[in-house]
Amino acid sequence: MTDKNLDTAQLIYDGKNYEFPVIVGSEGERSVDITSLRGRTGLITYDPGYGNTGACKSAVTFLDGEKGILRHRGYAIDELAQHYAFVEVSFLLIFGHLPNQTEVDEFREQMKANYELQPSIIEIIKSYPDEAHPMAILSSCCMALSGLYPDKPQSDEEFKLAAARMMAQFIGIAAYTYRKKMGKEFIAPNTDYGYCTNFMHMLFGDEHKCEDELGRVIRRSLARLLIIHSDHEQNCSTSTVRMVSSAQSNMYASVSAGIAALWGPLHGGANQKVMEMLQEIKDGGGDIEKMLARAKAKEDPFRLMGFGHRVYKTYDPRAKIAKASCYEYLNQIGKREGLVDIAVQLEGAALADEYFQERNLYPNVDFYTGILYRAMGIPTEMFTVLFAIGRLPGWLSHLRELEQDPDCRIGRPRQIYTGNTARPIPQFR
Repeated sequence: MTDKNLDTAQLIYDGKNYEFPVIVGSEGERSVDITSLRGRTGLITYDPGYGNTGACKSAVTFLDGEKGILRHRGYAIDELAQHYAFVEVSFLLIFGHLPNQTEVDEFREQMKANYELQPSIIEIIKSYPDEAHPMAILSSCCMALSGLYPDKPQSDEEFKLAAARMMAQFIGIAAYTYRKKMGKEFIAPNTDYGYCTNFMHMLFGDEHKCEDELGRVIRRSLARLLIIHSDHEQNCSTSTVRMVSSAQSNMYASVSAGIAALWGPLHGGANQKVMEMLQEIKDGGGDIEKMLARAKAKEDPFRLMGFGHRVYKTYDPRAKIAKASCYEYLNQIGKREGLVDIAVQLEGAALADEYFQERNLYPNVDFYTGILYRAMGIPTEMFTVLFAIGRLPGWLSHLRELEQDPDCRIGRPRQIYTGNTARPIPQFR
């Protein structure tokens, strides 16, 4: 990105005129640089949720919610999902370019060397009760890795090894957590397999043959789901990772905080909530109109999960990829997951409803990903863990970008204080 102070913004306050530079991004986005606002005027801005605040400059992902555009390092998300493997897209995000064969082979070899979990990590997984949510386990294990690997990477090669290690460990932790929760023995990694194939192997073993046609469809579907989750600009979890890392915290600690943020039902946990909503509709006799009426009723706290997005005002481009992958998989296995028909009917009814049209409430990425995960045999509580596995390369790319940013400062938002003014302490009785 090139900064071009092509214009200035003016602020008139207390009879004085102040000018602030306007920064123009590579896609034409304009931002008022208010770095000096408080020092010059004594004012701060008030922006709950930071919806109008640019906290950083970033060259990783471009998102245009009005037009439904999502690009990673300049490449359209649908083309990446169609033509590249998850490991290749991960390399692109983290290191800024699509890898050549030598680079991707070396990156994969570094992953293969780090699939095995340390005994201390296995003990953490075992120590959690069976009813514990897998995201709690993933966050704890990621934090524990900071004790095993406390040193901060000092070079590009050290960062590449740390990134490969974390990506490899994530699928091992997820697979062990799933097997324990299902009361099954852990399956050791197979280093002859690629990343997604090995993950499916550790999850299901011989339940899904990795090399038959169904196995290939599963692997392709999983890769696409991980790719569409891989980065999404300055979302809640990515901003959390950047905030924690701005204090120069350990990279595993920063990612662990991101996992906690992703867990929330308004973020990565939404695909789990979609499945629970569809199941509720099914259990209620399939009355879709009743659910739509509840979603429109102001006095009803019910929310139509999987619709609408903080940024997108049109159809989420990731949702299109998830929907296509979902149908490809269901056609391959020759049967429909029980909730698919309800999802299709719900989508059609919502898109035809004037209420949802006026509010730009289109299906988002969470709507179809949960259906596909469930059809693949992955339990609902594991959905957000797979989201975290997909989002990890994005978090790592922002960690690396932050470390290389000469303008990086520790994150420290201001506030508008609304509490009591100074008052005396009551007399003791």
